[in-house]
Amino acid sequence: MDVLFLSPGYPSEMPEFVRGLAEVGARVYGVGPESPGALAHTAKRHLAAYLQVPNLWDEQDTISRIIRWLGGRTMDRVETCAEYSVVLAARLREALGLPGLSVEAAICFRDKEKMKQKLDDAGLRTPRHQRATSVEEIRAAADRIGYPLIVKPISGAGSANTFRCDDLAELDRAIAGTAKVAEVSVEEFIEGEEFTFDTLTSNGKILYHNIAWYRPRPLQARSHEWISPQVIALRDVNAAQLQGGVELGRRVIEALGFQSGFTHMEWYLRANGEVVFGEIGGRPPGARQVDQMNYACDFDSFREWARIVCWGALEAKIERRYNVATIFKRAQGPGRIVAIDGLERLRRDFGPAIVWENLLPVGAQRRNWLQTLISDGFLVLRHPDLQTTLRMADRVGEELRLYAR
Repeated sequence: MDVLFLSPGYPSEMPEFVRGLAEVGARVYGVGPESPGALAHTAKRHLAAYLQVPNLWDEQDTISRIIRWLGGRTMDRVETCAEYSVVLAARLREALGLPGLSVEAAICFRDKEKMKQKLDDAGLRTPRHQRATSVEEIRAAADRIGYPLIVKPISGAGSANTFRCDDLAELDRAIAGTAKVAEVSVEEFIEGEEFTFDTLTSNGKILYHNIAWYRPRPLQARSHEWISPQVIALRDVNAAQLQGGVELGRRVIEALGFQSGFTHMEWYLRANGEVVFGEIGGRPPGARQVDQMNYACDFDSFREWARIVCWGALEAKIERRYNVATIFKRAQGPGRIVAIDGLERLRRDFGPAIVWENLLPVGAQRRNWLQTLISDGFLVLRHPDLQTTLRMADRVGEELRLYAR
Protein backbone atom coordinates (compact mmCIF):
# COMPACT_ATOMS: atom_id res chain seq x y z
CA MET A 1 0.00 0.00 0.00
CA ASP A 2 1.59 3.27 -1.17
CA VAL A 3 0.07 6.39 0.40
CA LEU A 4 0.77 10.00 -0.58
CA PHE A 5 0.30 12.07 2.59
CA LEU A 6 0.00 15.85 2.40
CA SER A 7 1.45 18.07 5.12
CA PRO A 8 3.24 15.53 7.35
CA GLY A 9 4.85 18.32 9.38
CA TYR A 10 1.98 20.62 10.31
CA PRO A 11 -0.16 20.79 12.44
CA SER A 12 1.78 19.16 15.26
CA GLU A 13 -0.33 15.97 15.29
CA MET A 14 0.50 15.09 11.68
CA PRO A 15 3.64 13.01 12.37
CA GLU A 16 1.47 10.64 14.43
CA PHE A 17 -0.76 9.99 11.41
CA VAL A 18 2.37 9.25 9.36
CA ARG A 19 3.42 6.80 12.06
CA GLY A 20 -0.01 5.18 12.02
CA LEU A 21 0.16 4.63 8.27
CA ALA A 22 3.61 3.06 8.47
CA GLU A 23 2.58 0.80 11.35
CA VAL A 24 -0.32 -0.68 9.39
CA GLY A 25 1.93 -1.53 6.46
CA ALA A 26 1.87 1.53 4.20
CA ARG A 27 4.82 3.13 2.46
CA VAL A 28 4.27 6.82 3.11
CA TYR A 29 5.32 9.50 0.63
CA GLY A 30 5.11 12.92 2.25
CA VAL A 31 4.60 16.28 0.56
CA GLY A 32 4.81 19.60 2.41
CA PRO A 33 6.38 23.06 2.54
CA GLU A 34 8.82 22.29 5.36
CA SER A 35 12.43 21.40 4.63
CA PRO A 36 13.22 17.72 5.30
CA GLY A 37 15.40 18.70 8.23
CA ALA A 38 12.55 20.64 9.86
CA LEU A 39 10.24 17.63 10.04
CA ALA A 40 9.66 16.02 13.43
CA HIS A 41 11.66 12.86 14.10
CA THR A 42 8.48 10.75 14.10
CA ALA A 43 7.60 11.91 10.59
CA LYS A 44 11.13 11.49 9.20
CA ARG A 45 11.42 8.02 10.71
CA HIS A 46 8.25 6.74 9.05
CA LEU A 47 8.38 8.42 5.64
CA ALA A 48 9.62 6.38 2.67
CA ALA A 49 10.29 9.62 0.73
CA TYR A 50 9.54 13.33 0.99
CA LEU A 51 8.98 16.17 -1.48
CA GLN A 52 9.30 19.76 -0.34
CA VAL A 53 7.04 22.14 -2.28
CA PRO A 54 6.98 25.94 -2.10
CA ASN A 55 3.32 26.41 -1.24
CA LEU A 56 0.49 23.91 -0.70
CA TRP A 57 -1.99 26.72 -1.35
CA ASP A 58 -0.85 26.82 -4.99
CA GLU A 59 -2.73 23.70 -5.98
CA GLN A 60 -1.83 23.54 -9.66
CA ASP A 61 1.89 24.06 -9.08
CA THR A 62 1.88 21.49 -6.26
CA ILE A 63 0.07 18.89 -8.36
CA SER A 64 2.50 19.40 -11.25
CA ARG A 65 5.51 19.02 -8.95
CA ILE A 66 4.09 15.86 -7.38
CA ILE A 67 3.37 14.22 -10.72
CA ARG A 68 6.92 14.98 -11.93
CA TRP A 69 8.32 13.66 -8.64
CA LEU A 70 6.36 10.43 -8.86
CA GLY A 71 7.69 9.87 -12.39
CA GLY A 72 5.02 7.32 -13.21
CA ARG A 73 5.17 5.58 -9.83
CA THR A 74 1.63 4.66 -8.78
CA MET A 75 -0.02 5.49 -5.47
CA ASP A 76 -2.92 3.64 -3.83
CA ARG A 77 -4.24 6.50 -1.70
CA VAL A 78 -3.91 10.25 -1.26
CA GLU A 79 -4.61 11.36 2.31
CA THR A 80 -4.42 14.48 4.42
CA CYS A 81 -5.50 15.32 7.95
CA ALA A 82 -4.96 19.09 7.61
CA GLU A 83 -7.96 21.33 6.93
CA TYR A 84 -6.24 23.54 4.39
CA SER A 85 -5.20 20.64 2.10
CA VAL A 86 -8.51 18.71 1.94
CA VAL A 87 -9.40 20.07 -1.52
CA LEU A 88 -5.82 19.69 -2.77
CA ALA A 89 -5.92 16.01 -1.78
CA ALA A 90 -9.16 15.59 -3.72
CA ARG A 91 -7.68 17.26 -6.82
CA LEU A 92 -4.67 14.94 -6.59
CA ARG A 93 -6.96 11.92 -6.41
CA GLU A 94 -8.70 13.15 -9.53
CA ALA A 95 -5.39 13.72 -11.35
CA LEU A 96 -4.02 10.31 -10.33
CA GLY A 97 -7.28 8.37 -10.76
CA LEU A 98 -7.45 7.28 -7.12
CA PRO A 99 -10.42 6.56 -4.80
CA GLY A 100 -11.45 8.76 -1.91
CA LEU A 101 -13.26 12.03 -1.27
CA SER A 102 -14.04 13.72 -4.61
CA VAL A 103 -13.36 17.36 -5.45
CA GLU A 104 -17.07 18.20 -5.31
CA ALA A 105 -17.49 16.51 -1.92
CA ALA A 106 -14.28 18.06 -0.56
CA ILE A 107 -15.43 21.56 -1.50
CA CYS A 108 -18.65 20.97 0.48
CA PHE A 109 -16.51 20.22 3.53
CA ARG A 110 -14.56 23.46 3.07
CA ASP A 111 -17.18 25.91 1.79
CA LYS A 112 -19.53 26.57 4.72
CA GLU A 113 -22.32 27.89 2.52
CA LYS A 114 -22.31 24.95 0.10
CA MET A 115 -22.10 22.67 3.13
CA LYS A 116 -25.19 24.17 4.76
CA GLN A 117 -27.13 24.39 1.50
CA LYS A 118 -26.64 20.67 0.94
CA LEU A 119 -27.81 19.94 4.47
CA ASP A 120 -30.80 22.28 4.04
CA ASP A 121 -31.74 20.23 0.98
CA ALA A 122 -31.55 17.08 3.14
CA GLY A 123 -33.98 18.60 5.65
CA LEU A 124 -31.44 19.10 8.45
CA ARG A 125 -31.56 22.03 10.87
CA THR A 126 -28.83 24.56 10.15
CA PRO A 127 -28.56 28.19 11.28
CA ARG A 128 -30.17 30.63 8.86
CA HIS A 129 -27.29 31.67 6.62
CA GLN A 130 -26.18 33.60 3.57
CA ARG A 131 -22.97 34.01 1.58
CA ALA A 132 -21.57 37.55 1.27
CA THR A 133 -18.71 38.94 -0.81
CA SER A 134 -19.09 42.67 -0.14
CA VAL A 135 -20.00 45.08 2.62
CA GLU A 136 -23.38 45.63 0.99
CA GLU A 137 -24.11 41.90 0.89
CA ILE A 138 -23.09 41.50 4.54
CA ARG A 139 -25.47 44.26 5.59
CA ALA A 140 -28.30 42.83 3.48
CA ALA A 141 -27.75 39.37 4.98
CA ALA A 142 -27.78 40.83 8.49
CA ASP A 143 -31.09 42.56 7.78
CA ARG A 144 -32.60 39.31 6.55
CA ILE A 145 -31.25 37.05 9.31
CA GLY A 146 -31.53 39.43 12.27
CA TYR A 147 -29.45 39.75 15.44
CA PRO A 148 -27.66 38.12 17.11
CA LEU A 149 -25.65 36.74 14.20
CA ILE A 150 -22.21 35.44 13.28
CA VAL A 151 -19.87 36.63 10.54
CA LYS A 152 -17.10 34.17 9.63
CA PRO A 153 -14.96 33.09 6.65
CA ILE A 154 -16.52 30.71 4.15
CA SER A 155 -13.51 28.38 4.22
CA GLY A 156 -12.09 29.09 7.66
CA ALA A 157 -11.22 26.67 10.45
CA GLY A 158 -12.06 26.94 14.13
CA SER A 159 -13.19 30.36 15.28
CA ALA A 160 -10.50 32.43 13.52
CA ASN A 161 -11.84 35.72 12.11
CA THR A 162 -15.27 34.87 13.54
CA PHE A 163 -17.42 37.62 15.05
CA ARG A 164 -20.63 37.63 17.04
CA CYS A 165 -22.76 40.69 16.32
CA ASP A 166 -25.62 41.82 18.56
CA ASP A 167 -26.22 45.15 16.86
CA LEU A 168 -25.17 47.36 13.95
CA ALA A 169 -22.07 48.71 15.72
CA GLU A 170 -20.75 45.18 16.25
CA LEU A 171 -21.57 44.34 12.63
CA ASP A 172 -19.38 47.27 11.58
CA ARG A 173 -16.52 45.84 13.68
CA ALA A 174 -17.03 42.42 12.06
CA ILE A 175 -16.94 44.00 8.61
CA ALA A 176 -13.66 45.69 9.46
CA GLY A 177 -12.26 42.49 10.98
CA THR A 178 -13.03 40.44 7.86
CA ALA A 179 -12.00 43.09 5.34
CA LYS A 180 -9.25 40.84 3.92
CA VAL A 181 -11.53 37.79 3.69
CA ALA A 182 -12.87 37.27 0.16
CA GLU A 183 -16.12 35.54 1.18
CA VAL A 184 -17.92 35.30 4.49
CA SER A 185 -20.91 33.46 5.83
CA VAL A 186 -23.47 35.52 7.72
CA GLU A 187 -25.55 33.24 9.90
CA GLU A 188 -27.94 33.05 12.79
CA PHE A 189 -26.30 32.85 16.22
CA ILE A 190 -27.57 29.76 18.06
CA GLU A 191 -27.86 30.05 21.83
CA GLY A 192 -26.91 26.81 23.54
CA GLU A 193 -24.11 24.45 24.55
CA GLU A 194 -21.58 23.48 21.87
CA PHE A 195 -20.42 19.92 21.29
CA THR A 196 -18.46 17.93 18.73
CA PHE A 197 -19.35 14.73 16.90
CA ASP A 198 -16.10 13.15 15.72
CA THR A 199 -16.03 9.92 13.75
CA LEU A 200 -13.85 7.26 12.27
CA THR A 201 -15.80 6.21 9.19
CA SER A 202 -15.17 3.44 6.65
CA ASN A 203 -16.99 3.45 3.31
CA GLY A 204 -19.69 5.66 4.80
CA LYS A 205 -20.19 3.50 7.90
CA ILE A 206 -19.33 5.05 11.28
CA LEU A 207 -17.12 2.63 13.23
CA TYR A 208 -16.31 4.92 16.17
CA HIS A 209 -17.57 8.25 17.41
CA ASN A 210 -16.49 10.73 20.05
CA ILE A 211 -18.41 13.61 21.63
CA ALA A 212 -16.56 16.52 23.21
CA TRP A 213 -18.04 19.46 25.10
CA TYR A 214 -16.57 22.95 24.80
CA ARG A 215 -16.44 24.88 28.08
CA PRO A 216 -17.11 27.68 27.28
CA ARG A 217 -18.03 27.90 23.59
CA PRO A 218 -14.96 28.63 21.40
CA LEU A 219 -16.19 32.05 20.31
CA GLN A 220 -16.54 33.15 23.94
CA ALA A 221 -13.14 31.69 24.85
CA ARG A 222 -11.59 33.52 21.93
CA SER A 223 -13.05 36.83 23.09
CA HIS A 224 -11.51 36.95 26.60
CA GLU A 225 -7.83 36.34 27.26
CA TRP A 226 -8.35 35.50 30.95
CA ILE A 227 -10.42 32.38 30.12
CA SER A 228 -8.74 28.96 30.33
CA PRO A 229 -10.72 27.08 27.65
CA GLN A 230 -11.65 23.46 28.30
CA VAL A 231 -12.48 20.61 25.92
CA ILE A 232 -14.11 17.62 27.64
CA ALA A 233 -14.21 14.27 25.81
CA LEU A 234 -17.27 12.58 27.30
CA ARG A 235 -17.24 8.99 28.47
CA ASP A 236 -21.02 8.52 28.22
CA VAL A 237 -21.69 9.20 24.55
CA ASN A 238 -25.00 7.36 24.98
CA ALA A 239 -26.44 9.96 27.36
CA ALA A 240 -30.02 10.76 26.39
CA GLN A 241 -29.44 14.50 25.89
CA LEU A 242 -26.69 13.80 23.32
CA GLN A 243 -28.60 11.44 21.05
CA GLY A 244 -30.10 14.19 18.93
CA GLY A 245 -26.57 15.32 18.10
CA VAL A 246 -25.49 11.75 17.30
CA GLU A 247 -28.41 11.28 14.91
CA LEU A 248 -27.75 14.67 13.33
CA GLY A 249 -24.10 13.71 12.81
CA ARG A 250 -24.98 10.43 11.15
CA ARG A 251 -27.36 12.17 8.76
CA VAL A 252 -24.82 14.89 7.97
CA ILE A 253 -22.16 12.35 6.99
CA GLU A 254 -24.70 10.53 4.83
CA ALA A 255 -25.89 13.74 3.16
CA LEU A 256 -22.35 14.92 2.38
CA GLY A 257 -21.25 11.52 1.09
CA PHE A 258 -18.19 11.13 3.29
CA GLN A 259 -16.47 7.79 2.78
CA SER A 260 -13.38 6.90 4.84
CA GLY A 261 -11.31 8.59 7.52
CA PHE A 262 -11.87 11.14 10.29
CA THR A 263 -14.64 13.72 10.46
CA HIS A 264 -15.03 16.55 12.96
CA MET A 265 -18.46 18.15 13.37
CA GLU A 266 -19.63 20.85 15.76
CA TRP A 267 -23.24 21.18 16.84
CA TYR A 268 -25.40 23.07 19.32
CA LEU A 269 -27.83 21.87 21.97
CA ARG A 270 -30.43 24.51 22.78
CA ALA A 271 -32.17 24.83 26.16
CA ASN A 272 -35.39 23.46 24.63
CA GLY A 273 -33.60 20.28 23.47
CA GLU A 274 -33.34 21.26 19.80
CA VAL A 275 -30.09 20.28 18.08
CA VAL A 276 -28.62 22.53 15.38
CA PHE A 277 -25.77 21.83 13.00
CA GLY A 278 -22.68 24.06 13.23
CA GLU A 279 -20.11 22.92 10.69
CA ILE A 280 -18.08 19.85 9.73
CA GLY A 281 -14.58 19.11 8.48
CA GLY A 282 -13.51 16.07 6.51
CA ARG A 283 -10.51 15.63 8.80
CA PRO A 284 -9.73 15.02 12.48
CA PRO A 285 -10.24 17.68 15.15
CA GLY A 286 -7.26 19.81 16.06
CA ALA A 287 -5.87 21.06 19.38
CA ARG A 288 -4.80 17.51 20.36
CA GLN A 289 -8.38 16.23 20.55
CA VAL A 290 -7.32 13.00 18.82
CA ASP A 291 -5.05 12.37 21.81
CA GLN A 292 -8.08 12.95 24.05
CA MET A 293 -9.83 10.06 22.32
CA ASN A 294 -6.81 7.86 22.99
CA TYR A 295 -6.80 8.77 26.68
CA ALA A 296 -10.57 8.22 26.92
CA CYS A 297 -10.53 4.74 25.43
CA ASP A 298 -6.89 3.60 25.77
CA PHE A 299 -6.46 2.94 22.06
CA ASP A 300 -4.37 4.40 19.24
CA SER A 301 -6.73 6.34 16.99
CA PHE A 302 -3.86 7.49 14.77
CA ARG A 303 -3.20 3.87 13.88
CA GLU A 304 -6.88 2.97 13.62
CA TRP A 305 -7.45 5.90 11.23
CA ALA A 306 -4.63 4.53 9.10
CA ARG A 307 -6.06 1.02 9.22
CA ILE A 308 -9.41 2.35 8.01
CA VAL A 309 -8.08 4.39 5.09
CA CYS A 310 -5.70 1.61 4.00
CA TRP A 311 -7.65 -1.56 4.74
CA GLY A 312 -11.22 -0.47 5.53
CA ALA A 313 -11.28 -1.96 9.03
CA LEU A 314 -11.01 -0.95 12.68
CA GLU A 315 -9.13 -3.49 14.77
CA ALA A 316 -9.15 -1.97 18.26
CA LYS A 317 -11.72 -2.95 20.85
CA ILE A 318 -13.21 0.32 22.07
CA GLU A 319 -13.82 0.63 25.81
CA ARG A 320 -14.95 4.06 26.95
CA ARG A 321 -13.24 4.25 30.34
CA TYR A 322 -12.73 7.93 31.10
CA ASN A 323 -13.91 11.46 30.67
CA VAL A 324 -10.90 13.46 29.49
CA ALA A 325 -10.41 17.19 30.03
CA THR A 326 -7.88 19.36 28.25
CA ILE A 327 -7.41 22.76 29.87
CA PHE A 328 -5.56 25.37 27.81
CA LYS A 329 -3.60 28.06 29.63
CA ARG A 330 -2.75 31.65 28.71
CA ALA A 331 0.06 33.44 30.46
CA GLN A 332 -0.55 36.73 32.23
CA GLY A 333 1.57 39.50 30.80
CA PRO A 334 3.58 39.92 27.58
CA GLY A 335 7.00 38.56 26.74
CA ARG A 336 8.64 35.40 28.10
CA ILE A 337 7.37 32.97 30.73
CA VAL A 338 8.96 33.86 34.06
CA ALA A 339 7.01 31.69 36.52
CA ILE A 340 4.50 28.83 36.75
CA ASP A 341 2.41 28.73 39.92
CA GLY A 342 0.09 26.03 41.27
CA LEU A 343 1.36 23.08 39.24
CA GLU A 344 3.00 21.24 42.12
CA ARG A 345 -0.17 21.50 44.21
CA LEU A 346 -2.30 20.12 41.38
CA ARG A 347 0.15 17.28 40.80
CA ARG A 348 -0.03 16.38 44.48
CA ASP A 349 -3.82 16.51 44.64
CA PHE A 350 -4.63 14.82 41.32
CA GLY A 351 -1.76 12.32 41.01
CA PRO A 352 -2.14 9.90 38.08
CA ALA A 353 -5.32 11.64 36.91
CA ILE A 354 -2.99 14.11 35.15
CA VAL A 355 -1.91 12.20 32.04
CA TRP A 356 -0.15 14.92 30.03
CA GLU A 357 1.56 18.18 30.92
CA ASN A 358 2.46 20.36 27.95
CA LEU A 359 3.21 23.86 29.23
CA LEU A 360 5.73 26.31 27.85
CA PRO A 361 8.82 26.25 30.09
CA VAL A 362 10.16 29.22 31.98
CA GLY A 363 12.14 31.34 29.54
CA ALA A 364 10.00 30.54 26.50
CA GLN A 365 8.32 33.31 24.52
CA ARG A 366 4.58 33.16 25.09
CA ARG A 367 2.33 32.55 22.09
CA ASN A 368 -0.30 34.81 20.55
CA TRP A 369 -3.46 33.49 22.20
CA LEU A 370 -5.62 34.84 19.36
CA GLN A 371 -3.86 32.62 16.82
CA THR A 372 -3.85 29.27 18.59
CA LEU A 373 -6.15 27.44 21.00
CA ILE A 374 -3.08 25.65 22.37
CA SER A 375 -2.00 29.06 23.69
CA ASP A 376 0.86 28.69 26.22
CA GLY A 377 0.26 25.01 26.82
CA PHE A 378 -2.22 22.68 28.42
CA LEU A 379 -2.88 19.96 30.97
CA VAL A 380 -4.81 16.79 30.18
CA LEU A 381 -6.51 14.87 32.98
CA ARG A 382 -9.00 12.02 33.10
CA HIS A 383 -11.45 10.36 35.49
CA PRO A 384 -14.36 7.91 35.09
CA ASP A 385 -16.81 10.28 36.80
CA LEU A 386 -17.84 13.38 34.84
CA GLN A 387 -18.49 15.68 37.80
CA THR A 388 -15.11 14.80 39.32
CA THR A 389 -13.48 15.50 35.96
CA LEU A 390 -15.16 18.91 35.74
CA ARG A 391 -14.16 19.84 39.29
CA MET A 392 -10.55 18.99 38.57
CA ALA A 393 -10.63 20.88 35.26
CA ASP A 394 -12.04 23.96 36.96
CA ARG A 395 -9.31 23.85 39.59
CA VAL A 396 -6.67 23.78 36.85
CA GLY A 397 -8.35 26.76 35.23
CA GLU A 398 -8.44 28.69 38.49
CA GLU A 399 -5.22 27.65 40.26
CA LEU A 400 -2.64 27.06 37.53
CA ARG A 401 -1.05 30.38 36.57
CA LEU A 402 1.63 31.23 34.03
CA TYR A 403 3.28 34.64 34.29
CA ALA A 404 5.19 36.44 31.55
CA ARG A 405 7.04 39.70 31.21
